[in-house]
Amino acid sequence: MKNKKRVLLGMSGGVDSSVSAILLQKSGYEVIGITMRLFEDEKFQENESGCCNLTTINDAKRVCDKLGISHYTYDFRKEFKEFVIDNFVEEYKSGRTPNPCIECNRKLKFGKMYELAKKLDCEYIATGHYAKVEYSNLYNSYVLKKSHNEDKDQSYVLYCIDKEILPHVIFPLEKFESKDEVRKIAQEYNLQVASKPDSEDICFIPDNNYKRFLDENVKVTDGKIYDIEGNMRGKHTGFTHYTIGQRKGLGIQNKKPLYVVKINPNSNEIIVGEKDSVLKKEVVLENINILVPNVINSKGIDVKAKIRYKAKEQSAKVYLINDKLKVVFDTPQFAITPGQSLVIYIDDVVIAGGIIK
Repeated sequence: MKNKKRVLLGMSGGVDSSVSAILLQKSGYEVIGITMRLFEDEKFQENESGCCNLTTINDAKRVCDKLGISHYTYDFRKEFKEFVIDNFVEEYKSGRTPNPCIECNRKLKFGKMYELAKKLDCEYIATGHYAKVEYSNLYNSYVLKKSHNEDKDQSYVLYCIDKEILPHVIFPLEKFESKDEVRKIAQEYNLQVASKPDSEDICFIPDNNYKRFLDENVKVTDGKIYDIEGNMRGKHTGFTHYTIGQRKGLGIQNKKPLYVVKINPNSNEIIVGEKDSVLKKEVVLENINILVPNVINSKGIDVKAKIRYKAKEQSAKVYLINDKLKVVFDTPQFAITPGQSLVIYIDDVVIAGGIIK
């Protein structure tokens, strides 16, 4: 086939991106594989299920060799540290709880990668995420939608994609109902990564020990824990060790369970209260990304909203107020956490999202 459309495929060395390469080839695309070198720490052994380390680069190269695909590795460790790791540390310093995967998608996997695609004369970029992009007649634009596989759907972490590049994004796994189907294709092609475990940990914390990582990067000291009435109730070991809604590890005796309600880094205080005090109906979003324009307005519209990746969608109204969004839930939500992302849906379409203020 002459003049095949070229697609730059982000390859993590895992089964999802590897099968995506197969599916794109079968659909007639000329596929170029790219693996971003983002992070490595010589103190830790390479994690088989890690993301974007030397092991995954080698796995991706082997898959490309087998499929006859060109493969390139780009070193983005400097950018990854600046945009993702440093942001993660600064957010915790501010008493917030960030989602580094969203920042990585925003700046690197759908930012720098699209810039590279244009340099390599690729019309499209693709990844092994479980989501869908298609043209919507209702909205007269390309839209980001949930995957067919609700359990694997990753549209929440993709809300940060620039709407201008949506027409150039392909998610080859959009129609798969189960991961077993994906692994079966990898087995049929005798790919070594067919049984490779999913990546779940944050890649720059290979041992998944957040406390160790934060203690090495944020200098905190013991401080006091107060309840919402202002009574001192105990001591904490460092405010970065806590997050909104946390119940365990407070070391406080009370008739009813106590939860972290607020983190005050400036005064080095943790505020706790009973469950009702961790419930909120209203939240303001900053650093917003509106994927479907002219839908949200100042009068408010009915939507579904997710306050964290694993949360269930909840009914709410959303209002556009200057460069921010205000979300008012029908029922109070538990532990709405500053620094996390809130994503807004209408049916299976991602309308917008932003960082909880």
